[in-house]
Amino acid sequence: MGRSGVVALVSNTSWYLYNFRRGTLAALRDAGYRVVCLAPPDAYSRRLEEELGAEHLPLAMEGKSTRLWDEARSLLTLANTLRRLRPAFVFNYTVKANIYSGLACQALRIPYANNVSGLGTAFIHDGWLFRRVRSLYGLANRGARQVFLQNPDDHALLQSHGLLRNSPTMVLPGSGIDTARFDFSHLPDASPFTFVMIARLLGDKGVREYVQAAELVREQHPDTRFLLVGPHGASNRTAIPEEEVRAWQARGVVEYLGEQEDVRPFIRQSHILVLPSYREGMPRTVLEAAAMGRPAIVSDVPGCRHAVVDGETGWLAPVKRPEALARQMVDCAALPREALAQAGSTARQRIERVFDERVVVAATLACLRDEPVGASGSQ
Repeated sequence: MGRSGVVALVSNTSWYLYNFRRGTLAALRDAGYRVVCLAPPDAYSRRLEEELGAEHLPLAMEGKSTRLWDEARSLLTLANTLRRLRPAFVFNYTVKANIYSGLACQALRIPYANNVSGLGTAFIHDGWLFRRVRSLYGLANRGARQVFLQNPDDHALLQSHGLLRNSPTMVLPGSGIDTARFDFSHLPDASPFTFVMIARLLGDKGVREYVQAAELVREQHPDTRFLLVGPHGASNRTAIPEEEVRAWQARGVVEYLGEQEDVRPFIRQSHILVLPSYREGMPRTVLEAAAMGRPAIVSDVPGCRHAVVDGETGWLAPVKRPEALARQMVDCAALPREALAQAGSTARQRIERVFDERVVVAATLACLRDEPVGASGSQ
């Protein structure tokens, strides 16, 4: 491989690498590489080392910070870390890591790949700051050996903005699903009918729309349960304040269960997953639920619309319209059990056919070895 047997993975959280890239970490380790994770320290940093056999090096990087000095310091610190480490290859995940590590790798002439797991806030909103972020994204992608994307809409948008240029690209099925870990389970026999949303508590994830729709549904069906699973206090400009979440709980609208290390028990006790997000790369929670035999109601937006087959493995609802979302939830709750079970079974079959984690791992290893991994925009 050249310089060394070191492969670095860069992300804005250790949590992301532990939860979404454990298959990649294991494959790299099994292939004989020294795997180093560069991410801000959190509760999962030690677990990357103790459970997955990687090394962790802390980064100073905050997701929602926009202060010029703080951002310049993050970039310089990352560049200095990469200079000392001198990895043979770097895989970048999440927006800031793609930009900062991509630019640093270019300067240091270290080969790298950017993984676009979702275009997020910088492409949902507009303004001077977001335009600058998009411009930097283009610079960072320009020198990549490969730019991996998770849906064709993101590929088309980046291409139309001139943010890919001649960079080799490939559309992958999200970060892939471990179909053994997320195994199929039958719908719960017991009532009440239960919906679940699993997401960081961000405005851009459509959490408020889920809560508003829940209130509307409960007016007609007061015995329906609405679970909400995910961390608050996320480092993001659209993070929902903790006091707002407490107010929802006080009104009895949703059962907020906080951040959960293992979401499988909550999927098992639910009938349908809901994700009214404003935009996604490829929503992993929808795929995890599908692997376990649960259909989903999602927004008709990039990423979400690619995670379901409307009317077969899930249903699409208009974005930012809680009334329409509530109507879709009521319609789904009224379906015969056999129809709902069939949708869940079809969802599982699609995961096995399209979204297996092995597809993502194979593409990662091929990129590392500088082997062909697919044509531009392919899936």
